[in-house]
Amino acid sequence: MNILLVGSGGREHALALYLSKSKSCDKLYSYPGNPGIWKISEKAGKEIKSHSDYIGFCKENSIDLVVIGPEQPLADGLSDSLRQNGIAVFGPSKLAARLESSKGFAKDFMQKYKIPTASFKTFNKTEQDQATDYLRTANYPIVIKADGLAAGKGVIITNNFDESQNTLNQIFSGIFGEAGNAVVIEEFMEGEEASILAITDGKDYLLLPPSQDHKRIFDGDKGKNTGGMGAYSPAPIVNDNLLKQIENEIIIPAINGMSTEGTPFMGCLYAGLMIKDNKAKVVEFNVRFGDPETQAVLPLIKGDFVALVYSAAIGKLDKNKISILENNHCCCVVLASDGYPDNFEKGFEISGIDDAEKNGAFVFHAGTALRENKLVNSGGRVLGVTALGESLKQAVEKAYHYVELISFKNKYYRKDIGLKGLNRHFE
Repeated sequence: MNILLVGSGGREHALALYLSKSKSCDKLYSYPGNPGIWKISEKAGKEIKSHSDYIGFCKENSIDLVVIGPEQPLADGLSDSLRQNGIAVFGPSKLAARLESSKGFAKDFMQKYKIPTASFKTFNKTEQDQATDYLRTANYPIVIKADGLAAGKGVIITNNFDESQNTLNQIFSGIFGEAGNAVVIEEFMEGEEASILAITDGKDYLLLPPSQDHKRIFDGDKGKNTGGMGAYSPAPIVNDNLLKQIENEIIIPAINGMSTEGTPFMGCLYAGLMIKDNKAKVVEFNVRFGDPETQAVLPLIKGDFVALVYSAAIGKLDKNKISILENNHCCCVVLASDGYPDNFEKGFEISGIDDAEKNGAFVFHAGTALRENKLVNSGGRVLGVTALGESLKQAVEKAYHYVELISFKNKYYRKDIGLKGLNRHFE
């Protein structure tokens, strides 16, 4: 099978690795890719700007399956354009992708189908006065979310009215562009976060091992939200009873609800959850593999990953194409550029990846680039340094050992990835 992978981050590098290792993969192309992805795939070889460019590339190269990594092409309807031209796609339609591209839509959807989530109110730009009045009487802390896609940065927790009013002004003044034309204001949920990835063909589904992301920039979940500073899997907070509640009250109603709406969801449904007292509520839905959760989850599977995602893409999910490695744990620590998620410097040479990989690491490229044949940092999140272990403790220790083998100027990382899981084992 000839496959095109769309995207350029750490998630896509992980997808590329497991697509390329599958027996059903004959040839893997990537666009735009990154230096890590290019080692295991063929570059598209030309600039692809429009949907018609994608269609042309697929026809010229006899592409059997397109796997779309990031959310923006899905929100833009790339899946629809490809499907209309007879090309199988792993990724939901534009209308189904509203579960991520519009937080207001997602909250209304959850309310309609009785999916547990935080209470909320939605306001658009013309309703700023009403939003301000609402904030005057709110219980703090409170969460303010830009309605549209804001690269993982459109969620702000505020602790009082003044902070909230300032945040509202910034969003409606364009800090997140058109993504901030409307906001969702919702109650602050206490608890511990976890993520569930469900591969679905719009009817049936397969759950991958639960994981836990670390969104805040500093240890102890302090500081600003980021795209994710590390993850581990499986997350012990998701026990068997909780998993049943997640399936019955969240995953199944979401898949059935999307079908009822006439927009069946085909792809990876990501449920970001808040867990308290062994009950889960939805923080957010994403419509693609999570980042960095994917880097911590895919190493735990074996089998024909290509065949699995292709079966979902054509509406005939075959859950037997993969199995989950038993008694294995995985930890991914993100190496970032110091200063992220705000201002940071680029262009510093990276060394030590080969040493880490020789010792057994998976090193997934995210914000890297080649400059004069040297690998340098080019983004806020640079690498996902990942390790497998027979226990969570072993996986965490190995990941941090590999982290020490890799160097670049202004390297920054959290030192407590997986700690919540380790603490839970000793409770």
